Amino acid sequence: MEVRVDDTLIRSSRSNNSRELELWPSLPLEAWEDTYATLHMWTQIVGKIRLVQAPWVNHSWHVTLYVTARGLTTSPIPHGERTFQIDFDFIDHRLLIKTNDGAIKTMALQPRTVADFYQDLMSNLWQLGLEVKIHTMPNEIISAIPFDKDHIHASYDAEYANRFWRALVQADRVLKEFRSRFVGKCSPVHFFWGSFDLAVTRFSGRKGPEHPGGIPNCPDWVTREAYSHQVSSCGFWPGGGTIPYPVFYAYAYPEPNGFDAVPIHPGNAYYDSTMREFLLPYDVVRNAESPDTVLLEFLQSSYEAAANLGDWNRPALEREEDDHRRIKALQPTV
Repeated sequence: MEVRVDDTLIRSSRSNNSRELELWPSLPLEAWEDTYATLHMWTQIVGKIRLVQAPWVNHSWHVTLYVTARGLTTSPIPHGERTFQIDFDFIDHRLLIKTNDGAIKTMALQPRTVADFYQDLMSNLWQLGLEVKIHTMPNEIISAIPFDKDHIHASYDAEYANRFWRALVQADRVLKEFRSRFVGKCSPVHFFWGSFDLAVTRFSGRKGPEHPGGIPNCPDWVTREAYSHQVSSCGFWPGGGTIPYPVFYAYAYPEPNGFDAVPIHPGNAYYDSTMREFLLPYDVVRNAESPDTVLLEFLQSSYEAAANLGDWNRPALEREEDDHRRIKALQPTV
């Protein structure tokens, strides 16, 4: 498959020409671990700015970032009667701070320490009249270093930052297709900067047991509110720790009996007993003849395992396939 955009030839990841832009790019963890670690901290700083300014929304949905046609965005953030937005641009490699009164500040995305990025961003906000203070300790990180004291993480490989964003673009697109099949309560497709993953979560409508908490540098009450109800969640994560490669994942909370033993499609998917999640290597998807089909098969089969074993009222929560097709067919005439 190929697409031509402004004389730039774009092929699928199955092309043998590495100089052509891959729709599903290669993203080996070992090639960009240092950039990953630095970018993780930068997104946490930006995410925490949204956290302190936005009204609290159930399950912490007010803190997330969203995939855009150029990178990641906070979406509009309130500041008194003003509004501002912070965008990561992974094409021109800039961070943009834009306000509703037309002001704009730009920062280069380039090798620099987390401390330097933090100081520069906060200074730019203050120059725009946006006085914001955040808690400087990173969340969900075991050996966390306060942002203003982190002179260790300072890498930025523009090529791999761009590849990561392009992988997010594809994951975001397919996850939104999967989300459209559900008519019950469901989260947006959004990027959690704490865990550095893109996720979408479906809810059965029933309350769940109190979550035990224990996530590093994250208050237990936040985790318990996030998992206050029975869920089936899935998403994309670039990997780390015991998982040395990017993966798509799916899990249920609370996990119903027998969930770990259900055969999930495709056959390359497996259950990780440490993470208590089904995992599908990203490379299995990107190298498939039809990546969308393979990924949707994984998302659907893992959801069905959670919903069937968890006794969800599926007829009330899911859009019937015929209705789904009919609505899609009508879209061009709306």
